Amino acid sequence: MKTLLLSLFFILSTTIVYSQTSTDTIALRQSLEKATAAIREAFEKGDAAMIGRLHSPDVIKYFGGNNVITGRAAVEKGAADWFRNAAVSFIENTVENTTFAGNIAIQTVIFSIKTTPKNGGTPTIARGRSMVIYIQDKNSPTGWLTLREIAQEAPAR
Repeated sequence: MKTLLLSLFFILSTTIVYSQTSTDTIALRQSLEKATAAIREAFEKGDAAMIGRLHSPDVIKYFGGNNVITGRAAVEKGAADWFRNAAVSFIENTVENTTFAGNIAIQTVIFSIKTTPKNGGTPTIARGRSMVIYIQDKNSPTGWLTLREIAQEAPAR
């Protein structure tokens, strides 16, 4: 009987310790929306330095196949290269789902980005779905940093 009670106690205590705790509040949702708006605004302004500051030094971004960007410096360099040749604007940003766990937010979004070449070429629109993991960080200009991102083709409309 003692073994059974100890086993039951162990099972119940590990379930409580390892259960996921949602910290979802209106204030958290508003602060995350402000952070994601700052990212989109930095793209529209062509501000590669700000984009870098809004990503963790340890960020990893997966864009399909071998297209993987690792680190804040690589994100900033990629953005600067893009902005050197084109103006960029988000024309769609539809949040599908947001989940909070502790100081982490996980968000899926359908996005469309318009890239207009500075040399007068024809603009292109890329549409996709991303899953981004954000982490709260007091050193971020917005209080949140992008930690991981994965993007894929968006579903048909």
